[in-house]
Amino acid sequence: MKENIIQLTDQTKLLIEAGEISALRLYIDELNISDVENLIDELPEYAPLLIDTLSIKRAINVFRILDVPTQERIIEKLSVKKISEIVNGLPPDDRTAFFGELKDQELQLRLISMLSPADRKEVYTLLSYPEDSIGRLMTPDFLAISKDYTVEETLQYIRKNGKNSETIDVIYILDEKGILIDDLRIKELLISDPQTSISDLMDGRLISLYATDPIEEGIKVFKMNNRVALPVIDPKGILLGIVTIDDILWVADEEYSEDMQRMGGTSALDEPYLDLPVYKLIWKRAGWLIILFIGELLTASVMQYYEEQLAQVIVLALFLPLMISSGGNSGSQASTLVIQAMATGEVKIKHWWRVFRREVISGFSLGIILGTIGFFRIYIWHLIFPNLYGEHWIMVGTTVSLALVGIVLWGSLIGSMLPFILRRCGADPATSSAPFVATIVDVTGLMIYLTIASWIFGPLLNG
Repeated sequence: MKENIIQLTDQTKLLIEAGEISALRLYIDELNISDVENLIDELPEYAPLLIDTLSIKRAINVFRILDVPTQERIIEKLSVKKISEIVNGLPPDDRTAFFGELKDQELQLRLISMLSPADRKEVYTLLSYPEDSIGRLMTPDFLAISKDYTVEETLQYIRKNGKNSETIDVIYILDEKGILIDDLRIKELLISDPQTSISDLMDGRLISLYATDPIEEGIKVFKMNNRVALPVIDPKGILLGIVTIDDILWVADEEYSEDMQRMGGTSALDEPYLDLPVYKLIWKRAGWLIILFIGELLTASVMQYYEEQLAQVIVLALFLPLMISSGGNSGSQASTLVIQAMATGEVKIKHWWRVFRREVISGFSLGIILGTIGFFRIYIWHLIFPNLYGEHWIMVGTTVSLALVGIVLWGSLIGSMLPFILRRCGADPATSSAPFVATIVDVTGLMIYLTIASWIFGPLLNG
């Protein structure tokens, strides 16, 4: 694959530098649109020329799969005529997504002004829906019929109007008021007798989405049902448009990327990593790093509070990194598992108590496992190096073991419950990123460890 891209890039660059625009047009018109998209990634300085060289239909198909920053850079270099052709040729859902992502409001208004009055009204209608709603993804280009049609009449209708529809895989059945009553797959029409009435094929197993539904809900519905498209209705049941699986997959990929970025302890990037200016990248990362840094400063305060105990039993300081890492790791594990389960719909807010109980058992069991390993490690080291822990090695081992049980249990509970708290507050659970959970558990874990050490070594310290 990589060799193929290199070959395509070299050939394209050779034709451009030689000024062979006609040959370039013939060459790239034969490529898959994904290959042209790869060429634009590899040769960003020639991106406007490549789009301008393509036939308008293929230029539109390539343009719609590019990321928004690349689209903006291309738009700035194209002629007004070419821009108008592309903007007017984009499918309604792709056009809405493009306009909705534009940061330059003047550019957005200028592009919208190039549309016909009907398309302009359509754009403003779709943009009026919340940014993360199904309404932003839908297209009004669909095929709808009456239940009084026959199969033959429906097929004739598809032949006449299907070219302008987003998909002909699904046909929607409306009543006289435009209310959606059912849908049919094209397969059912093709295998049925031509004189069969559409009403006889209806099964009532209609699945639909509301325009105001969050995109996450649409992703779940598509995942649980074998559909290539789903109808979008208003509260009265009137069919407004449809959402297709390709748009849902595209958005799901973006949602996944944003969640991974948040879980990594950064703000979500608005554009591809390599396209993001360095100063913006620094700004996206600095916020979380400052918060986490301030949080970690509390560990110094905790250690300062227990400074006297640490000074008298200096061996306890050897296990501070162990305590910090064990608590952070258990918390990060629990947080990641719960966030992933929330994202897939397996876990909802009402399940918090079930998750809590499971994490109590899991965290306690994992703590015992690590605590046992920690105790035996100290025991074995004591046999090999008798002077390392001295005559109080059993107290050291007991402190480490009990602290690991408490810290791992606490980390599991913090990591699993924080996503529920954030979801209840209306925030994204992915915000409870692994670094965030780890920072909380670091501070509280130290308190648990040193408090247990004070209890066990109390008589010795007081003596």
